[in-house]
This record gives sequence, C-alpha cells and structure tokens, in this order.
Amino acid sequence: MSTRRVAVVGAGMAAARFAQQLLARTPAGAMRVTLYGAEAQAPYNRTLLTGVLTGDHDAEAIGLPYGDAQLRTGTEVIALDPGAGTLRLADGSTERYDTLVLATGAAPVRPPLDGTPPAAGVHTLRTLADCRRLAEDAARATRAVVIGGGVLGVSLAQALAAKGTHTQLVHGADWLMERHLDPDSARVLHHHLRGLGVLTRLGARPAALHGTGRVTAVQLADGQRLETDLVVLACGVRPRTGLARAAGLAVRHGIVVDDRLATSAPNVHAIGDCAEHRGTVHGLAMPAWEQADALAARLSGTGPPAGCTGAPGVLRLTTADLHLAAFGDPAADPAADHDVLHFADPTRGTCKRLVLGADRLRGGVLLGDVTAAADLIHLWRRQEPLSADPLHLLMPQGASA
Repeated sequence: MSTRRVAVVGAGMAAARFAQQLLARTPAGAMRVTLYGAEAQAPYNRTLLTGVLTGDHDAEAIGLPYGDAQLRTGTEVIALDPGAGTLRLADGSTERYDTLVLATGAAPVRPPLDGTPPAAGVHTLRTLADCRRLAEDAARATRAVVIGGGVLGVSLAQALAAKGTHTQLVHGADWLMERHLDPDSARVLHHHLRGLGVLTRLGARPAALHGTGRVTAVQLADGQRLETDLVVLACGVRPRTGLARAAGLAVRHGIVVDDRLATSAPNVHAIGDCAEHRGTVHGLAMPAWEQADALAARLSGTGPPAGCTGAPGVLRLTTADLHLAAFGDPAADPAADHDVLHFADPTRGTCKRLVLGADRLRGGVLLGDVTAAADLIHLWRRQEPLSADPLHLLMPQGASA
C-alpha cells in the first residue's frame, strides 16, 4: 500500500480538525499528513483568546488535537506549484505533495485612517502572540476603545471592562453584531454591555488615531475625540488568498471551492476562513470544522463525494458574562412569509427569538439563557415540521409572554 502525501498549508483550527479527522478515518500508514504553520505555536482554539486575555483560560490549555500529523511550526509556505505538486518554503526548500489543502485562514482588517497611526497601544487580536501583547498593554491601560461591534469586538469590549478598564465600543452599523442578530436582540445585548460598564457608540466611524509614538485618542468622523490609552481594532477579517491567487487558482472574496471543497486546480482543496463556498466565506469556527469533517470524510472514502451543503453557520459565544447562540436567519423580516416569536427581558439581559416559516424553524437567537440552544439547533438542522403550537420551543412550561 502506497502512502499518500497530504500537505496542509496552515495549522489553525480548520487544519487541525481536518488532520485529526482524516487520520482517524484511514488505516495507519495510508496517509502522511503534514501541517505547515507560520506561527510558532501548535494548533489552538483562537475563539478562546478573549478568555486567555481575561485569565479564564490558560494559553497552554487551549491547544487542539491534530492526530498523528507531522507539525512544522514557524514554517511559512511562500509559493505553490499545482502543476508540479510542490510547495516552496521561506527557507528556499521545496516539498512535494499528492493532495494539498489550503487552510490559510484570514487576516485582520485595518480601517482606513488619516495620517500615520501611532505604533504603540494599537492592537489586533488574531494570534496568541497578539493576545500576549494586548494583555501586557491592557494591564497598564485605564481607558480603551474597541473599534468594531461584531463577535470579536463585543467579546473584547466585555473582556477589557472585566479587567477594570473604562471601555468604549465604536461600531459603524446601526446595531451590534448585525450579521448575526436582529435589532431587538441587539438592543438587549447593548443594555447588557452597558451593565458591564461598556459605553457603546453606534453609527460611529473612526477617522484618525492621535498620539506621538503611543495612541492618546480616537477621532470619529463626526469630530468627536475619544481619549484613550489603548485601541483594539476588531473590524473583521479578510481571507488569506495570496498564495492561491499567485498560483492561478480561482479567487473572488475567498478561494473558490465547489461542494467537494475542491479548488480550480487538481488535487487542491480549501477549507475554513480562506474558502468561499457557494459565494459565502463564513468566518466562523463551526462551519470551518464542518468543512474539515466533510473533506476528511471524502478523501478517506468514508463519506459522500459531495459532502458540503453550504448551510448557514451556527454562532456560539460563551464567556463569564455573556451566553449567546444564533443560527439560521434570525433577522428575517416577519412580513416575508415568516412568523416571529420574540421574548425579551433587558433587565436580566436575556432574549429569545425564533423565526418560523412554512412550518419549519428558519433561525433563532438565544441571549442570556441558552439552555434550549442544542435542541433548537438540532431541530433547525433536521428541518422537521413544527407542532401546531410552536410556543413550547421557547416556553416549555406553557408560560405566556
């Protein structure tokens, strides 16, 4: 039996999951999987970085399994040659592969700002190294501004507030986490953050950072000036597609893949934050893991040839002060043949919203109380018909709003 050489460019969450699943599904010796990671660390769960920042998690405890794959940390891949089946590394060496998986992830987006931003006190959070630098700065800061009110920005704002830092959250949209929450749920989240000491500024855009050497203020587009010792940019991420584009692979926003997670080049696949499937780059951990599982099943011969459905992702966010689950299309318009069940208690920081259509569960948001999340997500995934009275989905005891 010949051994198939599988090279994985990237050693993040999608890469580790794929390696673990592929090796678990194939006989010993059938696959030789090598992970090429630019970071110095072994694979870890980057969704827990804010927990490392607050001290809720130890950096050493967030590692991820990757099976018996060979791991090459601190190894940057600088070029691909799909025709020859080779990788070129930063040290000048060349490695051959039979199957290539691109799991290059994404890079933080920096907003356009006037002038030259100060070098010190301005952070992004994507890696453990970023987390360590931010933690050192945050220990000395008394005021912080987080720019961006998505999943990461909200997590960072509450993490900094929990450390006793006066924190302001600046977000350009009309409500927080607009990709995952409806306006009503976002208002409950806004109220919850205010209770934690986070001042949220919506519809606000940063125009410039001020300071000589170190940041001292954020200037907004409307002229307001927010004095601060620390700025964290949480303005989203952009898929890392440079290697794929330079190698001639089809790239739009991400590396284009089909339902087999195959790219436009033979024997080359892409998964995770760098992959664009059915026009979507998910940018969430759960869809990345689902893609990793689907590709591992297909390459091992233990799953269907077309194993990726492109279903909307599930967001789970759990911290010491915030519990959130969102799935499907929770912001669907009730006027568009949908019914909406919505219960909110801003004083307790809880809300529940379910979107129903054609006797099916189309999406939902649970904030504060997520005890029913697993059952609801299971019901949504299976798309089973709902009962005549779906109220029990939110109020099992038959209570009324």
